[in-house]
Amino acid sequence: MNPHALLEAADALLVDLDGTLVDSTAPVRRAWNAFAARHGLDPEHVHHFAQGRPSRESVRLLVPHADTAAETEALERAEVGDTDGIAALPGAVDLLTAGRRLAIVTSCSRALARMRLRAAGLPIPAVLVSADDVTRGKPDPACYLLGARRLQVDPARCLVLEDAPAGICAGRAAGARVLALRTTHADADLREADAIIDDLGDLWSDVSDG
Repeated sequence: MNPHALLEAADALLVDLDGTLVDSTAPVRRAWNAFAARHGLDPEHVHHFAQGRPSRESVRLLVPHADTAAETEALERAEVGDTDGIAALPGAVDLLTAGRRLAIVTSCSRALARMRLRAAGLPIPAVLVSADDVTRGKPDPACYLLGARRLQVDPARCLVLEDAPAGICAGRAAGARVLALRTTHADADLREADAIIDDLGDLWSDVSDG
């Protein structure tokens, strides 16, 4: 489906944060590489597995015998204290300042989300759904259903913007259309989305030109 048509048909946008609006690859890798080293895990596998999921769920699934709460807290401290390399992705400013009804729906904590938005120089929208707001994170649809409910929009009338397979699955399960970005994954990993673009810059230039 045409990405421009998906955007125009949506009454509201449900937008992922990391990999969609913000490039946080460097601090995320540093935190999860340290986690992988602590537990003798392959850092590439850990990084790929954790993308799009709340930290607590990634920890629980990767090291089921570890102290999940302690490990999650250590990851949170490491990421909240690390702004080096955080930057807005192309098209993020345009999207957040376009006057569209939208919510940010992220798998990170509210504190971490707000820190990364500030570090990237991006505005913080009135509706921000974080891992603090749900008991089950992506790929469970609860976060996107909550975002739609807070915007008072039927999920079927929403467009989810995502970069990770777990988020795409969550958006589809919520009943929304999904537009995927190639910022962190190959097309083969994004195939469940309704359409795929390089980044928000492509979408926004298309809208501006159209």
